[in-house]
Amino acid sequence: MTRSPTDAAAHALATTADDHRIARLAAAAIALSLVDAAIPLPLPGVKPGLANIVTLLVLYRYGLSTAAWVSGLRVVAGGLLLGHFLAPGFFLSLTGAAVSLAALAAAQHLPRRWFGPVTLSLIAAFAHIGGQLLLARAWLIPHDGVFLLAPVFFAAALFFGIINGLIVARLLGAGAEPGTERQHA
Repeated sequence: MTRSPTDAAAHALATTADDHRIARLAAAAIALSLVDAAIPLPLPGVKPGLANIVTLLVLYRYGLSTAAWVSGLRVVAGGLLLGHFLAPGFFLSLTGAAVSLAALAAAQHLPRRWFGPVTLSLIAAFAHIGGQLLLARAWLIPHDGVFLLAPVFFAAALFFGIINGLIVARLLGAGAEPGTERQHA
């Protein structure tokens, strides 16, 4: 039995402009995650976190809810594309993203005078690696020795957090507050 075009249209999902925007932004974040994975670095687990640039931009332009969608889609799609969906690396990424978003949710209520894109990027980077280390300690390496790696990971978070924050500040053109530049494309 063949289906008519009207049958197919009846089963199509209705999408909104917000759905399309989230899909475009998530695609950008996923692409940057793939770039991250391709960059050879001397220590496993240390990455520039380029997708966090997209997350911060989305936070500033569209708010926390959209940033959470983009980040969640990035983690799931990145896990699928990189072949580690539901593997320990996926859960480390998911935990880092969730803790980072929680920290950004709290930090967006701090005074804008002292907490701009670079500071928020640093908060997100430290929260991300902190969450990952706690999960690694609780699940993968049940020994406090895992925390001996903390200075190296936090140094990387400091370096890449500053770089990514400067990129976000540059892209925003300084002075924007999280959630205040909501645009509808």
